[in-house]
Amino acid sequence: MKHQETIDYFLKIVWQTVANRYNQLVTEFGITQSIGYLLINIDETEGRTVSEVAALLGLKSTSLSRMLTQLEQMDLIYRESNKGDKRSVRIFLTDLGKEKRHLARGLVKQFNNYLNDHITDKEKDQLINTLKKINTLTLNFKP
Repeated sequence: MKHQETIDYFLKIVWQTVANRYNQLVTEFGITQSIGYLLINIDETEGRTVSEVAALLGLKSTSLSRMLTQLEQMDLIYRESNKGDKRSVRIFLTDLGKEKRHLARGLVKQFNNYLNDHITDKEKDQLINTLKKINTLTLNFKP
């Protein structure tokens, strides 16, 4: 089997194409696709813990540290220690972070509307169900 014929090849290529396209589009907002994704997933009022953000991005909390420092320097987020548990840190959006989050969310909605206009409901349901199945199979895979 050629690598171009494998399911994981197409999953990677399609995601890479989507991520690259998002990166091209969000540069005008002064952010990257990764930053936009992070901002979209931080609740505007409640914030998120560092461990929650790490799980959303598929990173270890320690690996996230550099990115969070960069976002603080860009004035997109700020961190607050939990008063009851100093080990727990919550991330909140600044006003600029909320603005960039709004722009990123708008772009995601536009892109998904575009996809929905070009993919039938049946195709979309089939794709989502197949991706869910692949995710489950991947988690259960034991070589």
